[in-house]
Amino acid sequence: MSNNNNTPSTWTNLSWTVKLAMSVISWGIKLSRRSDGSVNRRLMSFFDFKSPPSSINGVKTSDIIVDPSRNLWFRLYVPITTTTTTTATKDVNSSQLPVIVHFHGGGFACICADSVGSDNLCRRLAKQLNAVIVSVNYRNSPEHKYPSQVEDGFDVLRYIELNTNFEGFPTDADLKNCFVSGDSAGGNLAHHVALKGSNYGFRNLRIIGVIALQPFFGGEERTESEIKLAGAPFITVKGTDWLWQAFLPEGADRDHPAANVFGPKSEDISGLNFPATIVIVGGYDPLLDWQKRYYVGLKKAGKEVYLIEYPNVFHSFYGVPDVPESALCINEVKKFMQKVVG
Repeated sequence: MSNNNNTPSTWTNLSWTVKLAMSVISWGIKLSRRSDGSVNRRLMSFFDFKSPPSSINGVKTSDIIVDPSRNLWFRLYVPITTTTTTTATKDVNSSQLPVIVHFHGGGFACICADSVGSDNLCRRLAKQLNAVIVSVNYRNSPEHKYPSQVEDGFDVLRYIELNTNFEGFPTDADLKNCFVSGDSAGGNLAHHVALKGSNYGFRNLRIIGVIALQPFFGGEERTESEIKLAGAPFITVKGTDWLWQAFLPEGADRDHPAANVFGPKSEDISGLNFPATIVIVGGYDPLLDWQKRYYVGLKKAGKEVYLIEYPNVFHSFYGVPDVPESALCINEVKKFMQKVVG
């Protein structure tokens, strides 16, 4: 049970150190947002702790530059354990490692691929799913508005398709079993990159699945969950409104297809070869209703889609190992990958 209507027990039961660390990040993001729609990057840097490339906890990481002119790079995560001794890989594919191209959260405006929270999550995904993770360091808004982030993500896909011999990329990585994933704002980007990929003729790469962890979607309407959960941990409607304004093209409202993907201005995707999708949602997330509408939209478009809901969790729970549902979530992703790979 929760101690009030907006705070689940999964939050109140966390240790004070975990809550403090998460609150510091949240405060930093809030304090860095200026009223004129810009971000105080210098101030944000004091709260956005970085994690350098390393080889720890069974995963080796390295940073690969794609286009230095726009600071486009990605962090590569490769499980150190070999496929011959790891049963997790055999559950997904008996000989090769699936590849997951991941987009971090942060409301499009904050956090990078080397931020501690993003790095910890991708390291867990690489180890527990026994997959190669490509974590995209896309350009942030408001300096770079939509579709810059989607273009960055898609260019990374094309890069790894055409340059598999770059340092650190394992020979047993299987680009024909490629997933795009994202948490929060990254889940939004995963959708749009997969959508763009549906119209592109990849030769050596095949996107077979989308993994959306509490994806950030929205619209002009105020949904029941946005109203009811206005005081929920870690995310506020006032904050998401600011983030949409910073991200969307000048003059666009929240019904722009980049935000409201199945709204009044969106295009019909029923004729596209959109990949199978898993949508992870939480009962104490103000974005819950928009996430469920995303699931319904994919369903109505005739797409293969699965909804996994954890009633007692807050936004970003997946990145907190102390929350029991975080491990359950990763296990559901693993089962989804097994199903899709077949």
